[in-house]
Amino acid sequence: MNYLLALTKFFLRKNRILVLGDSHAEIFKNLQFDVSFKKYKFSICSVPGATISGLSNPNSITQALPIFRKRYKDVNPDITIFQLGEVDAGFVIWYRHEKYGISVDELLVKTIDNYQNLVLGSLGKMNTIIISAPLPTIKSEQSWGEVANLRKEIKTGQKERSLLTLRFNKLMSDWATTHDIFFLDLDPDSLASDGLVSEYLVHSDPYDHHYDPEAYAQLIKRHLLGVIN
Repeated sequence: MNYLLALTKFFLRKNRILVLGDSHAEIFKNLQFDVSFKKYKFSICSVPGATISGLSNPNSITQALPIFRKRYKDVNPDITIFQLGEVDAGFVIWYRHEKYGISVDELLVKTIDNYQNLVLGSLGKMNTIIISAPLPTIKSEQSWGEVANLRKEIKTGQKERSLLTLRFNKLMSDWATTHDIFFLDLDPDSLASDGLVSEYLVHSDPYDHHYDPEAYAQLIKRHLLGVIN
């Protein structure tokens, strides 16, 4: 009887999806995902301010890597979703470029290497999905809002930050393809004709640099339905 009960529980259990990322990964707490993916149970591990650049730094303030590793071990997911990169392409790379004179290309390569090592390491070996980093919503010279105020140290405008984010996403997409990893590229649906993020994704709260939650959840859900359902 115990064997039959265990077997029944195994076949009835929901597949586990673990989302690892920065604060943008919080979008997966939106009810749209529970409604549309009834066979799956989402576990979200979001570390606000987590950077790919800091993953290899044992003195990282956020300590994102050990947090990710512990959650991965605890959840033992069937599918792993990575959602990182906005902080790096939108701020960290530019900050280090302007302060230390390191070339953007060199910093970008190091960031990409860190991300790839994360995915190919103990995390995400099978059934992995990488979601493109959100495009910058903080406007050039914007100083209002908590995050904008923290990032006001960099002079780089929104257009340049957007172009770097697009490069970052393209490099990760190309790499993922060669490793049979699915890359969810949301850039074509996120980019306006002026080269900046589409207004429909901009949060109604001008102090919030995240995408509009309903629009973003709908966008991800639409693409994800054809991948894991």
